[in-house]
Amino acid sequence: MEQYRTRPAQYGPRRDRPRPPLPPQVKRGAGGAAARAAGGPARPARPPGAQRRPAPGRRPAPAPVAAAGRLPNPRLTGLGSGLFCAVAMFLLGALCAALFGASLTAYGVLFLPVCVLTAVWVRPGDLMTAPIVVPIAFAAGLLPVAGGDGGSRLMGLVTALATQAGWLYGGTLVAGLIVLARRIRLVHRRRAAAASRGRAAV
Repeated sequence: MEQYRTRPAQYGPRRDRPRPPLPPQVKRGAGGAAARAAGGPARPARPPGAQRRPAPGRRPAPAPVAAAGRLPNPRLTGLGSGLFCAVAMFLLGALCAALFGASLTAYGVLFLPVCVLTAVWVRPGDLMTAPIVVPIAFAAGLLPVAGGDGGSRLMGLVTALATQAGWLYGGTLVAGLIVLARRIRLVHRRRAAAASRGRAAV
């Protein structure tokens, strides 16, 4: 009669132990697998305690620069500077004839800022035209101030040019000095740019 050997039990009775909680990676993998099985896109689960990242907002547009405090800085050609100076002096001469009783002193005082603007606004390529157009504009602006008609107006113009030569020379000198300063500054800039290019080439 055969006897079966009984195998000793290596382990004790099986006990139901509580399973440890799954890590967040496993939970995200299980959620993604369930979503893929359902046919939807897998969305990773957010770990507990994590804060939602705020949606990026649009950057505010830069505030427009106030143009009220900005001075005009045009660049006039030689012809444009001549026209500007002549028209400005003619209008100022008419204004002096209407408000100040054809005062040549008021006209001479107003002539100086026009000379400054003409010398500042002319472009660098036509700098030497400013001291030339200024005396012509001074004579053109004297037409409304001289008064008279025909020969008397011509004589009044010549007399005004003779008596107001100081304002004429002063305005021309101011324009010439500004043009000379701009010319020297332009030459220095060109030399500095040429030197910087030479050092870069070396």
